[in-house]
Amino acid sequence: MTPAVSVVTVILDVRRFLAEAIESILSQTFRDFEYVIVDFGSRDDSPKLALKYAAEDSRIKFHKIAPCSLTQARNAACSIAQGRYIAIMDADDVSLPDRLALQVEFMDEHPEIALLGALADSIRADGQPFDFRLHQPPSEHDEIRAALKDHCPFCASTAFVRREAFAAVGGYRVALSQSEDLDLWLRIAERFRCAALQHVVLKYRFHSQQLSLRKQREQALCALAVKASAILREEGKWDPLDTASEITHELLTKMGVPLTVQHFAIAEKYQDWIRNTCRSGEYELALRTAIALLQTDLKHAEPWQVAKLHETVAGLQWRTGHHLGSIIAFLRAVKARPVMLGRPLKNVLQRIRGARAGS
Repeated sequence: MTPAVSVVTVILDVRRFLAEAIESILSQTFRDFEYVIVDFGSRDDSPKLALKYAAEDSRIKFHKIAPCSLTQARNAACSIAQGRYIAIMDADDVSLPDRLALQVEFMDEHPEIALLGALADSIRADGQPFDFRLHQPPSEHDEIRAALKDHCPFCASTAFVRREAFAAVGGYRVALSQSEDLDLWLRIAERFRCAALQHVVLKYRFHSQQLSLRKQREQALCALAVKASAILREEGKWDPLDTASEITHELLTKMGVPLTVQHFAIAEKYQDWIRNTCRSGEYELALRTAIALLQTDLKHAEPWQVAKLHETVAGLQWRTGHHLGSIIAFLRAVKARPVMLGRPLKNVLQRIRGARAGS
């Protein structure tokens, strides 16, 4: 008998978090599921751990495939799935016990919905919570589709999709090494209806392994490609991502995305990366990365972006006890954007006006 749900996880060197992720699925209150786990090139003992769980629970279907890209691994895993629904689950996140029950109930009651997201709380690498919710998805289709044109409104590990809808749009597209989920949700939303539960069903984990600079650059370029391809489809034009093997600056330029926009997006993505790294408590890592960026990757950035990064370095230097370095970084921020000197004065003047108004 086919299960109602196929939970799908792809793994690559995630031994540190894998046990907690697997156990969060096995402890679901909803029991009619299979758990497809696909390893696509791990060099640690993640496969050994997955096999151990598979030997203990027949619902786990473990497969090991040749090294490949993330999108190829996701497609391979989803092609194995037999359930009516596919529940995406990343190997470093934690599903709450009633996640599947809530999502199955909603989808069974709303047959017109093909893609369902939900809320997710954020946790640090050690599992401790912090007061930050990365995604705040709207609940209705029109709002979700509008949000998808700008960003991914819900965490990938909360996604719950009808298997026939996944197949109908062709699954993940190979060229997108990052932002592959945003692209898939957009293409589903163009043909089917979407919704998002206003319930927390997941703990989304921030950790240093997922925060590589290479991924941030790729994600910035891939997100631009996804948005540009959606515009081309709306205009009835050919979508080059259907045949592309990778996202390059040249491809984006041909898709109508100027180089200046590409460099701006990369700089903004780096700033987001540093903020998220700080939220995860990795202050020294954020500091080292910000300094490295100033030396290499921001030659095409806007002056205010460079100044903002110097200011970020100043704050991180001060927080980590490097007070002299903090002062030097702030002076560099002022040099890059002298108007910054007016900000403290503006704040003082606002306080004076506020005090006068209060008296």
